[in-house]
Amino acid sequence: MSDLPVTPDDVARAAEVVPRIAVPTALERSTRLSERYGVEVLLKREDQQVGRSYKVRGAFNLMSSLGPDELARGVVCASAGNHAQGMALSCSRLGVDGHIFVPTNTPRQKRDRIRELGGDRITLTMLGKTYDEASTAATAHGVEHGMTYVHPFDDPRTVAGQGTVAFGLVRDEGEPLDVVVAPVGGGGLLAGMATWLKHRWPQCRVVGVEPEGAASMRAAIAAGAPVALEGIDTFVDGASVGRVGATTYPIVRDLVDEVVTVSTGAISTEMLALYQSDGIIAEPAGAMASAALAVLDLEPGSRVGCVVSGGNNDVSRYADVIERSLVHEGLRHYFLVSFPQEPGALRHFLDDVLAEGEDIVVFEYVKKSNRETGPALIGIDLDRADGLPGLMERMTGSNLTIEKIASGSPLFEFVT
Repeated sequence: MSDLPVTPDDVARAAEVVPRIAVPTALERSTRLSERYGVEVLLKREDQQVGRSYKVRGAFNLMSSLGPDELARGVVCASAGNHAQGMALSCSRLGVDGHIFVPTNTPRQKRDRIRELGGDRITLTMLGKTYDEASTAATAHGVEHGMTYVHPFDDPRTVAGQGTVAFGLVRDEGEPLDVVVAPVGGGGLLAGMATWLKHRWPQCRVVGVEPEGAASMRAAIAAGAPVALEGIDTFVDGASVGRVGATTYPIVRDLVDEVVTVSTGAISTEMLALYQSDGIIAEPAGAMASAALAVLDLEPGSRVGCVVSGGNNDVSRYADVIERSLVHEGLRHYFLVSFPQEPGALRHFLDDVLAEGEDIVVFEYVKKSNRETGPALIGIDLDRADGLPGLMERMTGSNLTIEKIASGSPLFEFVT
């Protein structure tokens, strides 16, 4: 471990600095998840942190290490939102000017919070479709103006700061957990936590979780070094990173037991369950750890900690979250239906094809300029996922031309 870029001593030193801005967060038992998986699931509530995310820990730890001249020249960063809030708050607390670059898909809620937390100390620029594009612009801006780049994950000081999540967990829990699950974007949180966990609880199984559409850490592990993904899905905006850090990769490679992926549908379903059953507002990245329990091999009765990494979710995104969850659960399906040019065709579909518990939620003619000959896009919600075979059988027996749109196909992505 001594050859790695971050050591347990680094995390311990960060634990003396970070409490100047961060607050202790709870470790709460989830009855829902514990009963579902037959293990004791404890949620580390970093959504309750200052700025509603763990990110302030790393930003403040890095900025606190800077000298007066560096602070006077200002700081710059790129972020999908949460790290930006952490840096904005740190700038306000330390009296430092900062310039923040965020991707154009950053939720409004996060942008508003950045401005609120940073006040007149912060300049905010929206640029690029991904974190990586925003980071390139931020790096160039920092070089041009002599500003220090406050990296969200690829800096030992940031990693050590994020590791204080594990420091607090170990301090407060005392008895070792069998498994700890944390989300992965660039790897800062996972690397920092693994550094401390493997030092204090060497038998603890440490698991990282990435979104299927941005599995940059798994790609790095497979390649033997950080590599750039050709494209990423930005739904999980807090963990959509195209290339993991040179600092975080070797730590994860050597200390983390496994890295798994979860789909956006599974993440969406867990977001809704956290809200409806546990009263927790989690952003997509914040729901990844507990969503991953479904794909992990867990020993019955073991004690499992899951990091709820953030709660900065824009309420306007919930329609998309619900849509993805329904599709994932097999409760929403889309079809192209060609109706014959005869009276009563639609009534036949409603009366003879649909059954109780099957509702049309989308109905649009594909060719709006010629509704008589074009097919209709129909979205149907089911009460139960096992009701699909019966619906398909009735569709086959009708005199209609019906094509089911396969989930994940280009057409499906277009219509949804």
